[in-house]
Amino acid sequence: MNAQILEYHLWANQLVLNHLKNLPGEICFQQVQSVFPTLYDTLYHMYQVDYVWLRALKGDSFEKIIEGVNQLKEENADRSMDQLEEDLLQLGKKYHEFIDGLENLNETTVVNHPRFGTLTTTYFELLQHVVNHGTYHRGNITAVLRQLGHKGVPTDYVYYLYEKANFEADI
Repeated sequence: MNAQILEYHLWANQLVLNHLKNLPGEICFQQVQSVFPTLYDTLYHMYQVDYVWLRALKGDSFEKIIEGVNQLKEENADRSMDQLEEDLLQLGKKYHEFIDGLENLNETTVVNHPRFGTLTTTYFELLQHVVNHGTYHRGNITAVLRQLGHKGVPTDYVYYLYEKANFEADI
């Protein structure tokens, strides 16, 4: 099944990362009054949540997912933007592998959470959640950039569609 929504999410994240590379390097670690204390922390949170939901989509237990998140924290202790970008790229590849292995994104899956209980939903709906979460935080990043005197980068879905249409027209 077409996973264009995932392509959009990965495209938008990379667009933000590319934009940040063109700004002063220290900006990603500058303390701000926002949802997260730095832009890096916002991006890292997005990475963690994408990691959590991939594991949930694969049917991993809550306990195993938490173990994995704790391991991620240890592995990312140096807070490197280059490493975070690579980790996001690799995670995107893992999402592709998982989705490519599904017959249908509208298949039902079950997620068990110790606090929220059992949720029966589709893979697509959970993927939609991942994308919505990313969109929310990309908006946070844009707001912080404006506070710091820099422009954000447009990551609305329609921009992705236009870029994709223009790319396909050039082929």
